[in-house]
Amino acid sequence: MEKENQIEEARRYVANAEEVIKKANYDPELKIYTDSKYIKTAGNILWNGCLVALDAALGVRNGKGRPSINKYKEAAKNRDKKLLAAIVVGYDTMHLCMGYDGNKSKKVCDAGFEYANAIIDHCEKLCPAPAYA
Repeated sequence: MEKENQIEEARRYVANAEEVIKKANYDPELKIYTDSKYIKTAGNILWNGCLVALDAALGVRNGKGRPSINKYKEAAKNRDKKLLAAIVVGYDTMHLCMGYDGNKSKKVCDAGFEYANAIIDHCEKLCPAPAYA
């Protein structure tokens, strides 16, 4: 898949997560979602979208096996320190707090979406421009 298509695909993941989070039943009085199942699903979708964008920008998925978060961190450390910081915070928010814990806080969930968009946007800047013949 071409790099620009991977970025578009990553944005599609975010759009899908937006649809999922709507099912989590937001309680405006308490400022929380009431169904952690949908929070977990949305967090995992967001993080997977980030991985698609990170793969486009960093090319971590070379060889056999599944790359660990440490491989992404190492690749970002060598390429772009801002991206490294975003990966660390994004991983914690989207993958751990939302995806594993199902944190129902609207602020946490909103932050997950913000970090996903920031990581994808930054990866898009790092991807080389397509060569036209």
